[in-house]
Amino acid sequence: MTIAPRGLSVALARGIGALSRRLGRGGGTSAPGRVLLWLRPKAIQELASTLTRGSLVISATNGKTTTGRLIGSCVATERWRTVSNRAGANLVFGVATALLDAVADEPSPEFGLFEVDEFALPELVTRLAPRVVVLMNLFRDQLDRYGELETIAESWARMIARLPATTILVLNADDPAIAALADGNRPVVFFGVEDPSARLDALPHAADSTRCRVCASPLVYDRVTLGHMGDWHCTHCGSRRPTPDVAADRVTLLGTTGIDLEISTPQGAVTARVALPGMHNAYNATAAVAAALALGIAHEHIGPALANAEAAFGRSERVMVSGHEVVLFLAKNPAGANVTVQTVQLDPDPLHLLIALNDRTADGNDVSWIWDVDYEPLLERLGDLVITGDRAYDMGLRFVYAGLDRARMRIEPDPERALDAALAQLPAGRCLYVLPTYTAMLGLRSILVERGAANAYWHDD
Repeated sequence: MTIAPRGLSVALARGIGALSRRLGRGGGTSAPGRVLLWLRPKAIQELASTLTRGSLVISATNGKTTTGRLIGSCVATERWRTVSNRAGANLVFGVATALLDAVADEPSPEFGLFEVDEFALPELVTRLAPRVVVLMNLFRDQLDRYGELETIAESWARMIARLPATTILVLNADDPAIAALADGNRPVVFFGVEDPSARLDALPHAADSTRCRVCASPLVYDRVTLGHMGDWHCTHCGSRRPTPDVAADRVTLLGTTGIDLEISTPQGAVTARVALPGMHNAYNATAAVAAALALGIAHEHIGPALANAEAAFGRSERVMVSGHEVVLFLAKNPAGANVTVQTVQLDPDPLHLLIALNDRTADGNDVSWIWDVDYEPLLERLGDLVITGDRAYDMGLRFVYAGLDRARMRIEPDPERALDAALAQLPAGRCLYVLPTYTAMLGLRSILVERGAANAYWHDD
């Protein structure tokens, strides 16, 4: 085991980050942390212990980056000096890098806000010893890496059993797998959506957690809001959705531009217009309210903070390219892609789409999930469709089976040519919606950065 002096370790690791950025090898968001932990294996524990206000970690299959951005806006109202991994490097090395980068700040940070990968969560919770743990949802994602949802849920349950009794859990009452993680041994703040108008016609065919976590019997839903989330109960053992402490009582979808929310809390109502569209962002915002209250942030500060928050890179992010508005909606698994399809359909005009499908490590090598996405409703609304990415032809085949005439789509595996093709056929005044997987999103954003339309994600301030 290598244990170098702290000052030397920090200097060497920071130098690696600067070199990575100078050579154009990325934002230096993970490599410095890798070096730091090689030199000082307990560096995360050492640096986290200096945060006088402690830390908060967020994990979920979908929404953790956006929710982190919303919580960060709330924390900013308290003027806490905060360190966070805003660039999205959410594995152990990424969190180590974020803490490392904050070492040189004067005055030093006092609070940590970290989004954490589902699989890395138990290890990082052990290292960080956070004040608050926010768990938002579990959807099927990257089966080749994670395995089934039960694997993650069981790992999280073991992690929670080891937490100090003072750790506050913020849990999604509407997700059966998340709600079941409350163990009665520590404080819990449940959040959820109560608006009776927020409902789907039926449970989606690709819904994930549809069985009781206590007795494994099928769950009954009185109301489905998103994926397998909603007002659920088990008729066999009596297990049911907990009553949310923080609830979105009114959710008004404002097309593809945002949402209006009225959220009830024990401290009073929070109202906000959030510039993030779709029901998934109603959940993200409600989770952020619950987390802010768990941190002790005054409830009257929260609504304005949510209204001031901006989209994270690639998540409802809007940029101007060659005089056209381009909106990026990350779509990396069935649940996320389905809600994105529902969100773009809130635009009343014909839809102009660029869909990008990759199968790299960060995406998951198995792209069979696209057959669980309900793309069919797009067909009757479609203006133009361009498909790109490493697996562009797989996505093209998916749309052929959906019933789309091949002549109505263009397949261009090269992302830059695909973007130019989509922009060239975009009518004046219309918006191009881009639905990429994770690495495809990063690739397209790098093109936008080169064209001066966006900032590099590690400069996403």
